[in-house]
Order: sequence, then C-alpha cells, then structure tokens
Amino acid sequence: MRQLSLGVRLNDAAVFETYLPGPNEEAVSFVERLAAGGADSGAWIWGISGSGKTHLLQAACRAAGLAARNAGYLPMDKLAKHGPDVLEGWQDRELVALDSLESVAGSEVFEAAVFRLFNDLQAAGGRLLIATECSPGNLPIKLADLKSRLAWGVTYQLERLDDDQCVSALKLRARHRGLEMPDATARYLMRRLPREIATLCDWLDRLDIASLAAQRRLTVPFVRDVLNTAED
Repeated sequence: MRQLSLGVRLNDAAVFETYLPGPNEEAVSFVERLAAGGADSGAWIWGISGSGKTHLLQAACRAAGLAARNAGYLPMDKLAKHGPDVLEGWQDRELVALDSLESVAGSEVFEAAVFRLFNDLQAAGGRLLIATECSPGNLPIKLADLKSRLAWGVTYQLERLDDDQCVSALKLRARHRGLEMPDATARYLMRRLPREIATLCDWLDRLDIASLAAQRRLTVPFVRDVLNTAED
C-alpha cells in the first residue's frame, strides 16, 4: 500500500481482528469483502465520533495491502490543509478510503477533486470507501454531480457498543497486544473515562506502555494509579 509523505500512518492495532462488530456485523462484513475485492460497489460508513469509523477504514486498507491490492487511506481532517492536490494520483488504487469527508464538504475545489477521484476510480475498476460523522443526506455537498455520484453503493450507520460489548472490545484489543485485561479493570476504565471505544483503546495503549515500564499487570489499583498520575 502506498504511504503518504504527509505524516499519515495506519495504526498498527487497526485491523479487523481487533474490531468487535457488536451491532455492526453487517457493515463490518461488507467492508471486509470490499477490502478483499469481493464487493460490487464502494460503501459509505457514518456514525458519531468514537463509533469506530477510522478503525474500520484503516483495517480495510491494511487487509487490502496484505491481499496484494493497492489501497490508500486519506484522512481529510488532517490532509485538508495541504489543499485538493492531496486527492490527485490515487486513481490507480484498487481501494481508496476517504475518512472525515465532512471536513471538506462545501469547498468547491475539494468537491471537484473528490468528483474527479470518484470518476477516475470507477473507470479503472477501483472502489471508494467513505466515512463521515453525519448521514449522506446531511452532508453539505454543493456540487450536484458529486452528490449524485456519492448516492451509489451501500450505506451503513455504525451503532455504539453497549457496556458489555465495550468490555469485550477492550479485552479483545488487550489480547492483541499480549495483555490480560480483567473484566473489573475494563469496567473501571469505562467508569473513569468517556465511554467511547476509541478513547478507551487509546488509554489501553498508554496503559500497555506503563505496565511494561513498571512490570505490573493491569489490575484496578495499578490502572487507578496511572490515571491519577495523568490527571495530576
């Protein structure tokens, strides 16, 4: 997979194996097929912040790369500052994932660039995977031709995980890192931190580093000390 020289890297933990589908099994299954080249169209994934959109898009790009398929991950909230030229040169990709498309919606130059990318990908047999925080109908796109083009394929809304699913997701991520996450520790984290799986997993990464440094397991007292130290 082509890497950008713009400071964009895939998260090592953003793979399908660490994504707990929960109520989003249909969406995850389709994106897995899309990454493998078995889907007839692209997809639009939307959901509130922390619902797992970025993880899913990065997992798709990583899986496509492992299957020897060219892919590109473009987080528009981070790349918009570089101008619409960041969308040039991706037409030979078999999969392009546009994350946070709402960041450039309403901009004539960016909308024109997305329109060209869509057409070029379609002509070459590539697929576009889009993620936004709002539904397609609520995205303020001004370019009518782009709006009609993006009304293609399938659309999935990602639902938030419930408490038990969040516990399972944390334990799944912990196992991927070679850690043991007791239920009590996972539920303590959920009481102390915002109940967003992205935030919880970010903290798990920090706790992994702290546990290695201290040679401690992820017990509730140890995690409490780490969180209290961070707050101080």
